[in-house]
Amino acid sequence: MAERIEVNPNIHFGKPCVAGTRIPVADVLQLVGEGVPFDEIIRNHYPDIEAEDIRACVRYAIEVLGVEDLHIASG
Repeated sequence: MAERIEVNPNIHFGKPCVAGTRIPVADVLQLVGEGVPFDEIIRNHYPDIEAEDIRACVRYAIEVLGVEDLHIASG
């Protein structure tokens, strides 16, 4: 996944992007969350990425959530 997702402080304020592009992972995930098929994401939104890049975005999000500590405020 590291070869597909990169964090560069000089691109989008250090937000994770698809490697070699300025496409934020969050933007790709937004489309996935809306149910847009991968081939449509590539064709209509981001022709410079591949399906494997989209899968890497999803894996990245899963990994980040897996290590993140959630603090739930009570009443």
